[in-house]
Amino acid sequence: MEKHRAIPQGYMTVGEAAKRMGITVRTLQYYDREGLLSPSAVSEGGRRLYTDKDILTLHQILSLKHLGFSLDDIKNRLIPLDTPEEVAQALTQQASALQEQINRLSNALRELEMLRTEVLQMRSVDFKKYADIIMNLEMKNDFYWLIKHFDDQTLDHIRSRFDKDSGTAFLRTFIELQEEAIRLQNAGVSAESETGQAFARDYWDMITAFTGGDTQMLAKLTKLGKFEGLDAKWQEKQALANAFIEPALDAYFAKLGRNPFA
Repeated sequence: MEKHRAIPQGYMTVGEAAKRMGITVRTLQYYDREGLLSPSAVSEGGRRLYTDKDILTLHQILSLKHLGFSLDDIKNRLIPLDTPEEVAQALTQQASALQEQINRLSNALRELEMLRTEVLQMRSVDFKKYADIIMNLEMKNDFYWLIKHFDDQTLDHIRSRFDKDSGTAFLRTFIELQEEAIRLQNAGVSAESETGQAFARDYWDMITAFTGGDTQMLAKLTKLGKFEGLDAKWQEKQALANAFIEPALDAYFAKLGRNPFA
């Protein structure tokens, strides 16, 4: 009873604070040592004393920890709680961090559902392809579903030439050139014009970067639009782009005096 009466009004012991937040005393002591949360006061008997303000700070720490932040990250994110504006800012910060996690989890769920669809469409279990699909989903590659059509040689070639960053850059170039081909076709630009031939040069440079001069890979690219079960919208878009790409490359190779696809 003496110990209980010795606690000033408005304060709580480390045990009471830990119980209130559903954590251990050892955890609170650890946060104190790490400089995350020190008690607001110490009793005459040397007992750590915490206030409701400390509990709010502790709530910040536990929320950020639950969201996966490291202790160093949490130290940098903690803000004072001396005014209503600062408390509101802390709550806004936590809400923002929570929304980020919701977005990450939503994306992860979407990717899992997409992978599940691909797994059911594949004729055999292939964990290397599953890993490639996951990476391409993370890269926001809308053509991730093409992976299930590639043979092992093609996938090994891609793995050896591209990592996540270079793969993303290549994909961006491919999409930009596909869109440019459709735009030029719709605008009625001649494939043999200076603009058409500049496009052909850029497109061939992209293909060369992909194949690395491997003629076997070049041959496989010609079969890219001939797989069974391809997405209808993708096929339609490819047809629009190829309506300009093919004559532009034909004219480009004619000027070079060679046709690597022949």
